[in-house]
Amino acid sequence: MSVKKQVSETFVFQPFEDLKRIIENKGIIMHCKAPAAKKEQPVNDEELFANAMREVREIKEFRSIPVRPKKAVVAPKKSSSDKEALTVLEEIIDGRRSVNLPDTQEYVEWVNQDYKRNIVKKLHEGRFAVQDYLDLHGLCLEEAESSVEQFIKESLTKGHRCIRIIHGRGLRSPRGPVLKEALIKWLSVRYRKHIIAFVSARQCDGGLGALYILLR
Repeated sequence: MSVKKQVSETFVFQPFEDLKRIIENKGIIMHCKAPAAKKEQPVNDEELFANAMREVREIKEFRSIPVRPKKAVVAPKKSSSDKEALTVLEEIIDGRRSVNLPDTQEYVEWVNQDYKRNIVKKLHEGRFAVQDYLDLHGLCLEEAESSVEQFIKESLTKGHRCIRIIHGRGLRSPRGPVLKEALIKWLSVRYRKHIIAFVSARQCDGGLGALYILLR
């Protein structure tokens, strides 16, 4: 049996051949540790503020600016009349006091100049029995005008003395109480020769959304 000898390979170019010897002669340490990082010292609020204000310079002109103290706001005292009004309003809301319709802005009354004015008070108080009524809810202006004309003619033909027309208050209408204003105009102008007086009805008969009409 023949034995093969292992022959080590040799390289012509060996750039690191003398590296070990150079390192040993120069005393170079191969394994160097990185310098330990310095621990930052905690900074308190005063030092932070001092560092932030380091470049700030005072404006001397501002020393002479006067500072005006704020005026104390004094709440207005409520007068006795205001307290009474609030008390009445609370009683009305709670239902402990009835609303006096003639004191409201929606209240309406009209009297023919040929008659005494006190008759409108009696009419509003319900001294005259209502013999017939007309409800204008859901009608447009033209339909309401035609219905009012027919209703008054029929009432005069039947000899009725007191009638009631429900016009509504117009609170949900963006244009306000259109039917109410139109009805007042019709009664006081077109049909005035047939009418003695008209006035807002009592609360039980529609209140500010209806009119009592007293015919001649």
